[in-house]
Amino acid sequence: MRSIENKTALITGGTKGIGYGIAEAMLKANMKVAITGRNQEGVNKALADLSKHGEAVGIVADVRDAAALRAATDLIVKQWGQLDVVIANAGVGHFGSITELTDEQWNETIDINLTGVFNTVRATIPALKDTKGYIFTIASLAGANFFAKGTAYNASKFGLVGFTQAMMLDLRHEGINVSTIMPGSVATYFNNHTPNEEDHWKIQIEDLGQMVVDMLKLDPRTLPSKIEVRPSQPPVK
Repeated sequence: MRSIENKTALITGGTKGIGYGIAEAMLKANMKVAITGRNQEGVNKALADLSKHGEAVGIVADVRDAAALRAATDLIVKQWGQLDVVIANAGVGHFGSITELTDEQWNETIDINLTGVFNTVRATIPALKDTKGYIFTIASLAGANFFAKGTAYNASKFGLVGFTQAMMLDLRHEGINVSTIMPGSVATYFNNHTPNEEDHWKIQIEDLGQMVVDMLKLDPRTLPSKIEVRPSQPPVK
């Protein structure tokens, strides 16, 4: 097993939901974590809670801004001397029939969910080459299962799965591991939902956090390149 103590990580969209759950699990495993978010208020709030568990920093950065991601990477390397893990998690969901979906909704979904991952990866690869690091993308079961009113979201997540798997084949020659995690129903704030007690049957954010920590500890000869994750029980009606 690999040791992850004192390893460093960058998590985009780490202020809440899946990104926050992964950040918390990493800090509890004695890693150092930098989270990004699109506004200072959200970053400050998340950082206040995460810092109770370990050494964390918060950075305001939009994944659509490649320069901001390069600056975030530089900040991490300057502060901690290295970057070991990247979690490309930032995402958005707009849902509606193809006849209803607006240009703005389509563009935002593709720009954040797909191009935003491209920007994140391109900004961090040089630092990850130095540490023989690890990239995780957070896709979705919507990257393998299409549904009505999912044109934009399906397109972004199908694209993300394909992008990640092709990237995995490229970067293993550089000593960088790449995995994509495809969760089903998760108890998060996604799509204007507020987690509540009725979400008990869903995957919890701490479950995904523990999964990432466990994957990082695997012997480096083994690479789980694509992981589908579902609730163990069917939805509660």
